[in-house]
Amino acid sequence: MEDLKKKIQDEITALEYELRNELPKEILKARAHGDLRENAEFHAAKERQRFVDARLSQLKKRLMDFSLIDLTKIPRDRVGLGSTVVVLDLVKDEEITYKIVASEEADATRGMISTSSPIGRGLLGKKVGDEVSISIPGGTRNMEIVSLATIYDSAQ
Repeated sequence: MEDLKKKIQDEITALEYELRNELPKEILKARAHGDLRENAEFHAAKERQRFVDARLSQLKKRLMDFSLIDLTKIPRDRVGLGSTVVVLDLVKDEEITYKIVASEEADATRGMISTSSPIGRGLLGKKVGDEVSISIPGGTRNMEIVSLATIYDSAQ
């Protein structure tokens, strides 16, 4: 979680620098070219300025959301944010490992699934031995939770 907060803060710092230092220079340079109605450089710089400003707002809100997460409410014996879960796909008879992460960290190819994804939502709150049936875009996945390491286990 701390790595993600640092990554977001680093992006905020870079975007704030761009918004306060680089974009004003680009806009001034573009204005010097004359007629603003047909000035592509000016319009591109202003569009980038709007994008950076919107992204900054989004990142600051997300950082604030993370600060509100009460780690004491994440269960110690059930799947929650930060858990690593090994499930047995009951149809394919194969084990799959998932790490339950925030949406910014999600990378399905690396087994990192978001708490808001169908599989992530289906696993939240479950414990070892539970069987779950999860609706996904391709149909239904039937799984049994084989092992679980919570955020507390990985912190040790």
